[in-house]
Amino acid sequence: MKLITWNANMAFRKKAHLLMRYKPDILIIPECENPERLKFPSTEIIPTDIIWYGNNINKGLAVISFGNYRLKLMDEHNDSFRTILPITVSEGEKEFTLFGIWANNPADKPNQYIGQVWKALQCYEGLLNKASVMLAGDFNSNTIWDKPRREGNHSTVVEKLAAKGIQSTYHHYFNLSQSKEEHPTFLLYRHKDKPYHLDYCFASADLMEGLVSVEVGNWEEWNTYSDHCPLIIEFR
Repeated sequence: MKLITWNANMAFRKKAHLLMRYKPDILIIPECENPERLKFPSTEIIPTDIIWYGNNINKGLAVISFGNYRLKLMDEHNDSFRTILPITVSEGEKEFTLFGIWANNPADKPNQYIGQVWKALQCYEGLLNKASVMLAGDFNSNTIWDKPRREGNHSTVVEKLAAKGIQSTYHHYFNLSQSKEEHPTFLLYRHKDKPYHLDYCFASADLMEGLVSVEVGNWEEWNTYSDHCPLIIEFR
């Protein structure tokens, strides 16, 4: 299974072909237009399922599947967390829980970014205790911005997930620590001298056993289309 998360900076319908050469099974696309506007110009792009959530028809979170992969938004979904979506992904009799994430809620200023993920983890505690769990998307966060007195910072999110056996695929694959990333997924104002790592895919131990590869798109190739680079993860 190949999963790609990429903040497309809107108008994804015009950029989707850029990801299709990777033959993705699942796409997580923050800042994506809603399905009514998501009309792909290429007939080669035929999604199986699309789950979308957002208040702006031009800028929400889309989770898109292809081939035999089916998506179902869980009944437990709490829309208080806006664009953090608990989804059952199935392929035949096999299934896993996927949290599609775009950590962005301007209506909750004190917890606008990583605070949204922290609060969602408390709400979905029971789902995190299941086997085969993945969280992927734009977390808008990094340990370098931790506020020590704040419970819901990046490090506490990572620690809570680690306590449940859920780890970052990128950091596991490249054997790097949080804040020591060598491949930026975001360039502030698209400036090469302002690189940050904000996009992640966390996976439970059973899924991590099948991890094949992790790749971050090259800035020179992607900066024309977005201030983010895609994170591409492959599992057996």
